[in-house]
Amino acid sequence: MESLDFIARLKELAANEDVLSVSRDVNELRSKFDDYVLEEERKFQVSQLEAEERGEEVPTLETDFGKEEFYTLFDAYRTARKEKSDEKKAIQSKNLGQKRALIKRLSEIVTTEENIGAAFGAFKEIQEEWKTIGDIPRDQRNDIQKEYSKLLEDFFYNINIYKQLKDHDFHRNHQLKLDVIQKLKDLQKEESIKEIETQLKQLQNDWEDIGPVPNEEWETLKEGYWTEVRSLYNRINRFYEDRRAAQQQNLEQKQALVTEITELMTTQPDWKSTSDWDKKTNEILALQERWKAIGYGPKKESDAIWKAFRAVCDQFFDAKKDFFGEINSKFDAVAEKKKELIDKANELKTLTNWKETSNQIIQLQKRWKQLGHAGRKNEQKLWKQFRGACDEFFDARQKHFDEKDKAFEDNLVKKQEILKAIEAYELPEDKSKALEDLRNFSNEFNAAGHVPMKVKNEIFNAFKKSMDELYGKFKIDGDEKEKVMFQAKIETLKASPNASRLLSDLKFDLRKEIDKQKKEIVQLENNLGFFANSKGADALKKDVEKKVKRAQDEIEMIKKKIKMIPNE
Repeated sequence: MESLDFIARLKELAANEDVLSVSRDVNELRSKFDDYVLEEERKFQVSQLEAEERGEEVPTLETDFGKEEFYTLFDAYRTARKEKSDEKKAIQSKNLGQKRALIKRLSEIVTTEENIGAAFGAFKEIQEEWKTIGDIPRDQRNDIQKEYSKLLEDFFYNINIYKQLKDHDFHRNHQLKLDVIQKLKDLQKEESIKEIETQLKQLQNDWEDIGPVPNEEWETLKEGYWTEVRSLYNRINRFYEDRRAAQQQNLEQKQALVTEITELMTTQPDWKSTSDWDKKTNEILALQERWKAIGYGPKKESDAIWKAFRAVCDQFFDAKKDFFGEINSKFDAVAEKKKELIDKANELKTLTNWKETSNQIIQLQKRWKQLGHAGRKNEQKLWKQFRGACDEFFDARQKHFDEKDKAFEDNLVKKQEILKAIEAYELPEDKSKALEDLRNFSNEFNAAGHVPMKVKNEIFNAFKKSMDELYGKFKIDGDEKEKVMFQAKIETLKASPNASRLLSDLKFDLRKEIDKQKKEIVQLENNLGFFANSKGADALKKDVEKKVKRAQDEIEMIKKKIKMIPNE
C-alpha cells in the first residue's frame, strides 16, 4: 500500500459522523502506516550503505513518505475523537453521579425511614427517576446495577412491618410477569413486524418495571420470558433479512427498467408521426406502472436509481412536448378556421329557406372535413359545437317537413286511388280515347299534389310502372308511336316529385344528342371531299348523303321533342 492509499483511507474514516465507532480501524491504520514508514526508511538506509560501499554519491532523503499529512489528519481525528469521548464520558459520569445519588437516597430509606407510606412514596420516585437516566461508564454498570438491585431486595425484605404487603406484591408480581409472558405468546400471532417491535419493547419495559417474585418461581419465569423474547427477535431478524433480499431484487428489477427505457429512447429518431409518439407514450406509461408495482429497494441505491429513471422519463416528455408544440400550432390554425365555420353554422341554423340553407350547411360540412383534424384539445369541443348548430337546423327542417307530411296524407290517399284506377284500366280500341284517358290519369295524378316525403319515390315509381305498361300496349308504329311515347314520358316525368330536375336532364340529354348528330354530319361531309369522280365513288357519295339526310332529320325530330318539354 502506498502513502496516498493510507491518507485516502484515513480521510474516509475521519469523515465518519460517529468518530468513536472507527477508533479501532484508525489505530490499526496508524500502526500499519508506521510500519510502512519504517520499512521505507530502512530501504533508504540500505540504499545509502550500498552507495557508500560502491563509492557512489550517497543519496539524500527528499520525502517524509506522507508522514506530515498523515499525522496532521490523524491528530485532527484524535482531537475530534477525544472531544467526542470526553463529551460521552462527561454525560456518562453525570448519569453515574445521578444514579449514585439515587442509590444513596434508597439506602437511607431502607435503613432509616420508619414511615411505610413515605418509604414507598420515595421508593416510587426513585424508581421512576432511575428509568429516565441514560448510560453510565461500562466498567461501573454491573456494580451500580447490583448495588441498586440489592437495595431493592433490601427494601422489600428488610421492612418486616410490611411483610404481608411484600408477600402480596410477590404474588401480584408473579401474576403480572405471567401476564407479560402470555402477551408475548399472543404477540406471535401478530402479522405486522412494526407492531411486534413496538409491543415487544413495551412488554420488555413492563417486565423490568415489575417488582420481585418468590425466589422459587424466578428461574421458571425467567426461562419462559426469554424463550418468547428470543423467538420474537428471531422472527424480527428474519423479516429484515428477507426484506433486504427482496429490496435487492426490487433494485435489480428497477435497474432493468432503467436499461429498457434508455434503450427505448435510442429509437427516438424513428418517431415521425403522432401515432408513433402516442404508441411510445403508452409504452412509457406502462413502464412507469411497472415501476410503481415494484416494491421498495435499499434507500441509498433507490434514490439514485429513481433519479436515473425519472431523468429518462423527463427526457421523453420534454421531447414529446417539443414535437407536439409544432403540431399544435398547426392544429390551432385549423381550429380558428373551424370556429369560423361554427359561427357561420350558427348564423344559418335559424333560417327557414330549407333547400338553400341545407345546401349551404352541407357545403360547410364538406369544408369541415377538408380542413382536417384540429388536435385533441380542440377537435371534440369544436365538433360538438358545429354539430349542435347543424343538428338544430336539420331537426327544425325535419319537424317542418313532418308537419307538411301530415298535411299530405290526404293527397297520398287520392294518388293511391288513382293508381288503383290505372291498374284496373283496360285500353279501348279507340286510340284517341285511350290517349286522352292516359293523359287524364297523368293530370289527375299531378293535380293530387305532394305526398309525404318518405313515400314519394315509392308512389311515383308505382305510377310510372303502370303507365309504362299501358303505353307499351299501344299498337302504333313509326313517328306517331315515337311522338306518343315521348309525350307519355313527359307526362310521367311531370308526376315525379323531382319533375323539374328530370325534365331539365331530359332536355340536356336531347341537346347532347343533337351535338352528336351534328358532329356526325361534319365528319360525313368531310369524307365526301375525298371521293374521286368515278362510278364507284358516286355510289359511295350517295350513301354518305343519305346518312347526312338521316342525321339532319334526326336533329329536326329532336328539336320538336325539346319544344314538347314544358319549362318547369
